[in-house]
Parts: sequence; C-alpha cells; structure tokens
Amino acid sequence: MKRTILMLSVLALAVISSAQGRKRTSGNPILPEFHADPEVLYANQTGRFYIYSTTDGAAGWGGYYFTVFSSDDLVEWKHEGIMLDLATDQVPWATGNAWAPCIIERSVGGKWKYFFYYSGHNPANNRKAIGVAVADSPTGPFKDLGHPLVDALPEGQGHGQQIDVDVFQDPESGKCFLYWGNGYMAGAELNDDMVSLKEGTTKVMTPKGGSLKDYQYREAPYIFYRKGTYYFMWSVDDTGSPNYHVAYGTSATPLGDIKVAAEPVVLIQNPEKEIYGPAHNSVLQIPGTDEWYIVYHRINPAYLNREKGPGFHRQVCIDKMSFNADGTIRPVTPTQEGVQAVRIAKKKNRK
Repeated sequence: MKRTILMLSVLALAVISSAQGRKRTSGNPILPEFHADPEVLYANQTGRFYIYSTTDGAAGWGGYYFTVFSSDDLVEWKHEGIMLDLATDQVPWATGNAWAPCIIERSVGGKWKYFFYYSGHNPANNRKAIGVAVADSPTGPFKDLGHPLVDALPEGQGHGQQIDVDVFQDPESGKCFLYWGNGYMAGAELNDDMVSLKEGTTKVMTPKGGSLKDYQYREAPYIFYRKGTYYFMWSVDDTGSPNYHVAYGTSATPLGDIKVAAEPVVLIQNPEKEIYGPAHNSVLQIPGTDEWYIVYHRINPAYLNREKGPGFHRQVCIDKMSFNADGTIRPVTPTQEGVQAVRIAKKKNRK
C-alpha cells in the first residue's frame, strides 16, 4: 500500500512538473532573434504548424537564407533549420535579399507537395524577382526551379518591385493564384504545374486611394476566403515606420476588383504597450473551424530609432482574429501575451 501511495505521489509530482514547464500562452514575439514577413502553414501531412520568414537583423535587408519553425500547438516553436539558401548553388539565379516567402501544400498524384515562393535579388538584371522551390516535406529539402518565376513589372506598371509574394487556392474552383508587388498589387492564375503563370491572366489589382492613416497600399498582399468572400489584406506605410499597419478589402472573385472596407484598418501600433509597426501578415484558419489567427511582424522597440535600423529589426508575433456578423474583420488587438495552445487531432493517414 505504501509503495502504491509513493508511486502515485511521484506520478503526481511529474504531472505538476510537466504542467509547470509548459507555457500558458505563446507570448509575443513567438520566434527567437529577428524574423519578418511571416508565412504560416498548417500541413496536413504532419499535423503541425509551420512559419517561414525573412531572416532579419542584417543591414539593408541583406539576409540570404530562409529558415522554418514548426509547432504542434502555436505556443512552443521548434527551429527546423535552413530550408533554402540563396548564397549557394541551391538557387542559381539569386545572390541574396531572401525576402517575404509564402508556401502552399498540394496533393499531387496522391502525395503531398510543397511549393515555396519567395523574393531574391537577380544579378542578371540587378533587380528583385520571385522564385519557386518544391519539396515533398514542409521542412525540405527544397529544389529550386532554376530561374525566376516573375522577373518583370506587369504590363502597364511603371514602378515597384517584384517582391512580397502570396499564393492562394480558391476553394470554389480549386484553381491556384499568385499575388505580389511592392508599390503595386498584381495577381495571376497559376498553371497546374504550380511553377508558371497562366498566360493572359496577370492583372494589376492595386487598391486605389487612401492615405498613410488608413489604407494606402504599399506592399505585402495576402488573400484568404471565408463564407463566400475573398479577403485581400495589405501593408500600409514603410516597414521601418511605427505606423506600418494592415488594411483590407474584399472581392467576389480571386482576381476581381477590390472593395476597400468601410473600416479598413485591421492591425496598427499600440505605443502604450510598446508595440510598433505591426504588419506584413499571413492568416491561419484552424482546419474545420471558424477560428482564425493573424501572424505578423513588428519592430523591436529597442531599435525604433532610425539610426538603429527599425526596418530590419523585426520580430514575429501571433494574435487571434475574428469577424463581425456581417463578415467584416474586427480590429485586432496586438498583445504581448500572444495566444493559448491549439491542438488538432492527428489522423492516421493524411494523404
């Protein structure tokens, strides 16, 4: 009897110790060191969440590789390593400026494939371009296409950069689309191979008007679908400004005209909590639910002064996002606490 009581006591202490070791919330920022332009993915293959980002902290946005972090609950994040390196022959056409990636999971021939889109510097024409690399796992190894996917301004567009890419699969049609642009927003349908654009579908979609106080488009388009509506989000102002923030509009189709929301600001700074420049976001829907999260970067307050480089000292954060009954997005309150753990039941066969 005494032995049984002793064993139960040890077990209870172990459970208490384990619980005390767990984080109650993710906290913000959620990733160590400096990262920006986060892309969040839930992978059906593994039942885990992943974040891909710009590796920040290098002067002049000089980062040259991408890393990936994974989590099974949005609270504890594991560094999975470098998954694409633009300074090696892994990406023969680019030399650096590894910026603002996105990724999509697709079932191809009964197997999961991961298509990773990103920006890099192309020395052949001394400008930024968008590339794509493919893998069988969300952590790689990834194989680059070998040449840029998007390497020129859209027809009729006179300025801007080919950066800040997003990929989206339309649940209505099953078709996939690519969006990009700093100084403009462009969209195009992807061919079934996912590594080329469908000829004649590229469209400049830049939301018109606005000011730096509300929705004047700068960069970082992000698209998602909810209850029959296509939501378009983008960043306003300069990435080194405390005022850098997220605005949004909606459309009836993936390449349709964007109607700016009556109250367009989704996420903006809160100086009282030392939260500055929260923008360049992605969005996560918990599978099978109407539960949503926004993942974004913000400026580390220790680097807020211009001489310290706020534009490349950014950190990744996560907060909940919700909707009003009419489908409009409620303004997100950026926090220091982050979010509570989210777990998804794993399935035996995810293919």
